[in-house]
Amino acid sequence: MLANLTDFDLRLIRVFLAVVDARGLTAAQAALNVGQSTISTQLSSLETRLGFRLCERGRGGFRLTAKGERFAMSARRLLVAANSFCAEAANMDRQLVGELNLGLIGHTPFSQNARISDAIARFRQRDQAVRFNIQIRSPGELEEQVLNGKVDIAIGYFWHRVPSLDYTALFIERQYAYCGARHPLFERAAEPDSIGADEAAACEWAWRSYPLPEAQHSTHERNVTAIADNMEAVALLILSGHHLGYLPVHFAKPYVDGGLLRAVNPAALRYDVTFHMVTRRAPHAGDIQRAFIDDLRAVHLNEMAPEAAV
Repeated sequence: MLANLTDFDLRLIRVFLAVVDARGLTAAQAALNVGQSTISTQLSSLETRLGFRLCERGRGGFRLTAKGERFAMSARRLLVAANSFCAEAANMDRQLVGELNLGLIGHTPFSQNARISDAIARFRQRDQAVRFNIQIRSPGELEEQVLNGKVDIAIGYFWHRVPSLDYTALFIERQYAYCGARHPLFERAAEPDSIGADEAAACEWAWRSYPLPEAQHSTHERNVTAIADNMEAVALLILSGHHLGYLPVHFAKPYVDGGLLRAVNPAALRYDVTFHMVTRRAPHAGDIQRAFIDDLRAVHLNEMAPEAAV
């Protein structure tokens, strides 16, 4: 059995994973730049060190054994950890070393995504060797992942206020009620004030599956005949011509420009959504997280204004 891991063992493990990825010894020759007999010898050496067979190879083709499949998964985790260790050791003299996990909701306004990019650029100018991990999730998922430590910083619209999390306002997104080109109100919607709020409220509506308190005064719940968990789905329902619904101005703009959507009385049927940066409360924040928060705040100074209607 493999009691002590050596550099030679790591080389053999890399050969084994190269064969697994190539799905055979013949195909792995080009990647490893060695002959098939050499590869076979290296696999045999690794199997001898381990004390069990990793794969079947020969005229019948290449196939991992059950233990070989489990070993391949463990080996990949080992190499990821080893590479991470080497990177951290090589940069240990840097002030900031490690990972930063960011969570975002989808379809953030382009101007605000640019601000986040600016914050990353500022952070990269620091004395750092940090790997960024960015994922797109729903608001509820992001809050949960911030709570369990899988996400360090989340940016989005959050209707909860979890006591153990800190919420910092970053910017405001404006949303209008829209109708599609097939809707009876579409032609009249060309005149901004021609459709009263009461008339719009009597129409069928599409709402999000998550709470939007600001929008709920627009109609009675009995008129909500469609529910969707994301804005693409809401847009589809509006485009059908059977529903009114709220969309962010920046998201609806291409549809408006294409003559497919119109805002319904934007002076009355609108609301603003405040996007927040969410983090766990101190003392959980580390140096990397605090530094990026500073950069994020710096690029969002004086940005608390709604996205302009276009």
